[in-house]
Amino acid sequence: MTNNYEVSKQNKVRQLREKAAYDRETVHAVLDAGLVAHVAFVQDGQPVVVPMLYGREGETLFLHGARKARVIRLLESTETACANVTLLDGLVYARSAFESSMNFRSATVFGKARLVEGTDDKTHALRVISECTMPGRWAELRDSLDTEIKMTGVIALDIESASAKISTGMPEDEEIDLDTPIWAGVLPIETRFTSLQADDLVKDGIEPSAALRAMEGRKL
Repeated sequence: MTNNYEVSKQNKVRQLREKAAYDRETVHAVLDAGLVAHVAFVQDGQPVVVPMLYGREGETLFLHGARKARVIRLLESTETACANVTLLDGLVYARSAFESSMNFRSATVFGKARLVEGTDDKTHALRVISECTMPGRWAELRDSLDTEIKMTGVIALDIESASAKISTGMPEDEEIDLDTPIWAGVLPIETRFTSLQADDLVKDGIEPSAALRAMEGRKL
């Protein structure tokens, strides 16, 4: 396996190509930082986009949904699915509307989707999703019931091609605008976890685990 995804008509970034990245490390870093993937597919000739929880293991994204959900049924029958994860890092205030933009990290992946079958395989996939969203939590919980596993749908999206697009830094104003008497710069955006809030029904003396405490204040 090479370090880069092969660039093709499918995954080639066409706008602002200098911001594109096709190496697996960059793509994986964006996927691992996000919490929600927007998954695109076609239903009756019409485009549909659905947000889904996910987890990555190697070159596979596991997508979580209800077993009878429309998206699970349709993804199972499609030949190729597309998923995107985007994180916003800042508003870029330029000296013109044209040059104003955003700083962001984005990854788009393409691949064949397959339904995860069998209790063991599905449980493994659900653990991957759980550990990607709530690290350390799976080991603290009771085992999933067979009925819960059966009610849950998991799609495995095997990544065949992908690209990332990363935008950072200050505005890139035109030379003629540099003397304009208007402030320019960046307003950073931070997505982070704050402080744990206890359920009113938590028994006295039960405190959050070290795994939960480690999540407080973490930046995505």
